[in-house]
Amino acid sequence: MKAHANKKKNHKEQIQKVASWYVDELEKEIGLDRQLHGKKELPKTEKTQSASITVSDVDPKSGLFHKGEHKEVFAYNVQTACDKKAYGLEYKVHPGNDHDSKTFPALYDTIRKLKPEMMVFDADYKTPAIARRLLEEEVKPIFPYTRPKGKKELFFKKEFIYDECFDCYLCPNDQPIKYSTTNREGYREYKSDPNVCKDCPPRDQCTKSKNMIKVVTRHVGQDYLEEAEELRHVRGVKDIYAKRKEPIERVFNLSKEVFGFRYTMLIGKRSMEITAALTYAPII
Repeated sequence: MKAHANKKKNHKEQIQKVASWYVDELEKEIGLDRQLHGKKELPKTEKTQSASITVSDVDPKSGLFHKGEHKEVFAYNVQTACDKKAYGLEYKVHPGNDHDSKTFPALYDTIRKLKPEMMVFDADYKTPAIARRLLEEEVKPIFPYTRPKGKKELFFKKEFIYDECFDCYLCPNDQPIKYSTTNREGYREYKSDPNVCKDCPPRDQCTKSKNMIKVVTRHVGQDYLEEAEELRHVRGVKDIYAKRKEPIERVFNLSKEVFGFRYTMLIGKRSMEITAALTYAPII
């Protein structure tokens, strides 16, 4: 039992380190952003696992993967990159509970030697950290359009216009929403003046808060996402993204339907890495 407990502990430590590249960079950005806004450095807190992780008794290195809405299985995730002709470039094997955006660094580190000029992603990779890294290395990230989120009876966030010069938002009633702080999650918080909001005609469409304060958040890396969003409007890029599904989905479908990647058939990450290597060998 002691050996099995150690396996679980080691696996949890591995999961906590998956996104360390993102966490470290984010902490630096938060500290710099607060310094630029004249805010004190956030006090250090001990990093803890925010949620419990279900670990397999048979294969502790695997991860609990949500297959559809009601099905959960312990599995591995094979992250794959291909070119426009469906030739595989590289792959990496991760536990099934690792999000696509967190597994990106390991995959990208293996294909950056190919010096790609453009990379096309699905929505799971649309994060400030990925956009920043690619733009800084002069690689064009092409992300899909994402619909505005929020309650339909309230104004969408896109209706609050960010003024880069004055570092504030303008609400639909043309009132400034000024910077307040930068939180631990890496979001700047902009808060409205309650004395102005209390007599604002469209307030019920803006906020339901009892203190009559509208809070708008902006990630410290939002500038990189907006720069990537501009690339989506460049002539010809829309057609390029429309063709994304043709090569990569062909690789995925063959892997699942022909080579048995729909389910994890073997125990151990090393076994899955060997299986993936033998499967992709003809096209890499």
